[in-house]
Amino acid sequence: MTNLLTSSLSRRAVLQAAAVGVVGINPALRAAVYAGGSDAPEKTEVKIGFIPLTDCASVVMASVLGIDKKYGVKIIPTKEASWAGVRDKLVTGELDFAHVLYGLVYGVHLGVSGPKKDMAVLMTLNQNGQAITLSKKLADKGAVDGASLAKLMALEKREYTFAQTFPTGTHAMWLYYWMAAHGINPIKDAKVITVPPPQMVANMRVGNMDGYCVGEPWNHRAIIDGIGVTAVTTQDIWKDHPEKVLGTTSELVKKYPNTARAVTAAIIEAGQWIDASLGNKNKMAETIAEKSYVNTSVDAINQRILGRYQNGMGKTWDDANHMKFFNEGLVTFPYLSDGMWFLTQQKRWGLLKDHPDYLAVAKQINQIDIYKQAATAAKAPIPKDAMRSSKLIDGVVWDGRDPKKYADNFKIHA
Repeated sequence: MTNLLTSSLSRRAVLQAAAVGVVGINPALRAAVYAGGSDAPEKTEVKIGFIPLTDCASVVMASVLGIDKKYGVKIIPTKEASWAGVRDKLVTGELDFAHVLYGLVYGVHLGVSGPKKDMAVLMTLNQNGQAITLSKKLADKGAVDGASLAKLMALEKREYTFAQTFPTGTHAMWLYYWMAAHGINPIKDAKVITVPPPQMVANMRVGNMDGYCVGEPWNHRAIIDGIGVTAVTTQDIWKDHPEKVLGTTSELVKKYPNTARAVTAAIIEAGQWIDASLGNKNKMAETIAEKSYVNTSVDAINQRILGRYQNGMGKTWDDANHMKFFNEGLVTFPYLSDGMWFLTQQKRWGLLKDHPDYLAVAKQINQIDIYKQAATAAKAPIPKDAMRSSKLIDGVVWDGRDPKKYADNFKIHA
């Protein structure tokens, strides 16, 4: 907090008040926190767009549980039909913030996802919890994972169609990376189409695609409906991978920095609440299953959110690397290396024609300073390093140190 010189309260006391909440605290302390000073949210009611997916949960629960009020804002979750729609409404300002694909934000910033606009990532909303589904017809022919899919595609020559949710988004990158790790060039060996997440199951049911990559609950839904099988989870492609982010425009952050901080703090706390217990996860599943949010059965959501997986072919397992929303602050921190990774893949697949200044772009987009202020208000631990290291499914390590070399070293590319 800044500019509280007129108050006898310490910076620590004010931050603690923000974390504890406005309701029930000392009136003088409440006034110090939100009394129209420079720290008060400039805009107190915000629209946050979301797509009907399990990983919209921390945005929804911040509103439903009233956590947003503790930070002086009112979040209005706004259900959207497609990622392209989310993009357009963010760019025009119709939405203030959005639950949005990491790679979409970066693509818009660089002008390869539609209109070019300076963008901002305030936090990561979740890690893990997506999957690649193959049709039951493919599974019946023996294609149940990457290796067997590659074998079938080599034996039975035809046009194979796969779907992702947005050309520069996370699901496109997981799909491409997985296929390439098994020797399939997703650009040359297959037809890849874009389908909004809630429409995946219906499109597979009528035979419009052989497989798709999407977030939950639309992979588990395909199993429940008997039309698809889970070939791989995205956490098996990259353990603890970044997924959705809280995105907005750079313009909004500059105009309403306190609002950006307050909204981020509220959603960090909501993620913390979700991860805190099995009971909270079940309550979340019941809430977001409602028609106004994801509009599906609770059992389509709650099994995988609890780490209880099945592949649709008789195999069941408990997955410790299921979707997470907080994990002691390791989920929510917007690592620079995470954003840079999406740039390397956009270059790999020809979406970017030239190498960008990877680190500079990530520093422009990922609002590390605002995140740290929000995390302090929400009493969330902050990782020491803005870069992290991970080994992906093909054994290649990504640590952000030499992104140009990393992007150029893949044997299979566009």
